[in-house]
Amino acid sequence: MASPGGDRILRNSRPDVLLIVLDTLRRDRLSIYGNPRETSPHLDAFAAGATVFDRAVSSSQWTVPAHASLFTGLYPSVHRVTQGHSRLSERIFTLAQRLSEAGYHTVSFCNNALVGLLDNGLQRGFERFYNYAGAAPNRPFDSRGPAARVAGRQFSRFARWVENRFARSDTLFRIAQHPRLTPLWSRLIRFKGCTEASIDDLVAYWRRHMSGGSGRPLFAFLNLMGTHLPYTPPREVIDRVAPEIYGDRRAHAFMRFINTNAAGWSCPPDPPYEEWQRAVLRGFHDAEIASQDAHLGRLFRHLEAMAALDRALIIVVADHGEMHGGHGLFGHGFSAYQELVHVPLIIRGEGFPAGVRIGISVSTRRVFHTVLQAAGIDASPAAGGGAELALANAVDGLSDPEGGVVFAEAFPSQMVLSLLRRRNPSLIERRRLDQVCRAVYVDGHKLMTVGPHVEGLYEVERDPAEVHDVADVHPGIVTGLKHRLDTWLDAAGLLRHDRAEYSEVSPEAMRQLRALGYID
Repeated sequence: MASPGGDRILRNSRPDVLLIVLDTLRRDRLSIYGNPRETSPHLDAFAAGATVFDRAVSSSQWTVPAHASLFTGLYPSVHRVTQGHSRLSERIFTLAQRLSEAGYHTVSFCNNALVGLLDNGLQRGFERFYNYAGAAPNRPFDSRGPAARVAGRQFSRFARWVENRFARSDTLFRIAQHPRLTPLWSRLIRFKGCTEASIDDLVAYWRRHMSGGSGRPLFAFLNLMGTHLPYTPPREVIDRVAPEIYGDRRAHAFMRFINTNAAGWSCPPDPPYEEWQRAVLRGFHDAEIASQDAHLGRLFRHLEAMAALDRALIIVVADHGEMHGGHGLFGHGFSAYQELVHVPLIIRGEGFPAGVRIGISVSTRRVFHTVLQAAGIDASPAAGGGAELALANAVDGLSDPEGGVVFAEAFPSQMVLSLLRRRNPSLIERRRLDQVCRAVYVDGHKLMTVGPHVEGLYEVERDPAEVHDVADVHPGIVTGLKHRLDTWLDAAGLLRHDRAEYSEVSPEAMRQLRALGYID
């Protein structure tokens, strides 16, 4: 998205940039977005000096494709990183690569193993990439002796090889989902990383960078996993945020079942969860948000003390949300309902005035363009990736926020589908879970499709829970949005890696793109 005061950003300015991704955080559970519970007081205070986007839409419903879109500015159908075993094309330049080539020092503090450990290309461009999840986390400022550091690096390489094997093997993935094994590996490999350590290291790193006299601006990426399953917030936070479940034995027993049932973290519950169970999930999720928010408050206080809070460009966004039983779904494996793709987005820095709320639909993939614009770098994909990205830029033309058209894509995880085929194959057929779900947002309407089928038309401003399907009431809108979605998808399909050259686009397709205003 362009900044509301974009013209005020000097093209030759080079601000430090901090990109914070709050992994798996539901927008509607933040107090700044309407939760009556005070779940995010520190983020709310930060947002008071920032621009808040009320209708930000994630490009995808789960971690890998959503981060790939944040890092490339492209939708999943273009960048094609849609599975755990996917790998980003070398022709596509990442945000960190673009910034590094422009003179930025790039560093990551990542708590999600899918982003930091898999061989998917998302680490490209970072000069330093620190992981806090996995069997062998690595941190800056290692005080161990030389022999210990060498042994640690060797074990880290072995652990990373094992973790990538799990991402590619249905058998290993299925074994890991056993309820007796879930508590074991989630602790041993620090599945959710360590929020406290990653923030401590980021603060120390930022302070050292500032005091080191480097003329290079800093780009820091921080991924926090505190609000991802399993939900194990401190008891005192539960008591404060969700007191109704603090002493409820049934609620805690249900949460223990959920926490140990990793196989169900992305699978639709069959039968669907009852309302009391959904309330328990919301309460524990709220408590996890509040617990993580306290750490964010500490980060913001340190940045303020370093005079960085008001000098840097700071972006806070979620990669996706989470289903807690709504629409018969759980986790974030399937679909593009609002609970999954309607995410928080808060930007603080020059050109983003305090106290302003933006009510138009924007795609979080535009974080890529926003950062490059602030850094004075040509934000067009063609500037960093040749002919393939020149066409990608053309295809994405209608989806810029200035046009008010935004897309979301939910590619189902093939690993989760393989697990479901063994557990409940009829559910896949009934819910069409093996098909890609897509959504297009235009003028307050959201059309959602599953494969070639229309799933529903929703007036998301009036009906944010998507309870009322108004497709029968507005058949003309359905036809128009379906045509727009299909046309965009056909154009995006021309960018497959085996058809990457601009010259391979047919004359007919080029005429279609010009007629739609995608290219001149």
